[in-house]
Amino acid sequence: MPHLRPRGRPSRIHPEKEEQGETMSDENGTTTIWQYNHNRYRRHKLMTKELADTIPPLYENEDVEDYDAVVARVKLFSPYNGWRWYVTEWEAETGLCFGLVEGFVTELGYFDLTELAEATVFGKVPAVERDLYWEPKTLGEIKRESSRKAA
Repeated sequence: MPHLRPRGRPSRIHPEKEEQGETMSDENGTTTIWQYNHNRYRRHKLMTKELADTIPPLYENEDVEDYDAVVARVKLFSPYNGWRWYVTEWEAETGLCFGLVEGFVTELGYFDLTELAEATVFGKVPAVERDLYWEPKTLGEIKRESSRKAA
């Protein structure tokens, strides 16, 4: 099973092939660099502006106790180890996300989108991809589907 430890930015290997990050300003005038596609082997972005606009900021759902009230807008997965990350909240400035993580165990937690974007296998192949056909679902729906698959 491949290890999902970041091996450094591919731009160090091929600086001339690194894509330039896009910028966006939020309502406070804060500029965010969208550098979640700096691996030339990934054919899509882990986070797009359109998706980011639909995801609530961190701690938005902090007091919600019902899994059926929280929606996962983005699904990330690793085809190499079966892990899945469902993004329910995120912070654009840092890339920090909160959501459901299905790995060795299924739990709610924080994860760094930048680290997931930098993780590679076989030296340069992106280890984490975004499910391009994902339709937003509640965490309750995701947990019920996972339970059915496990049974």
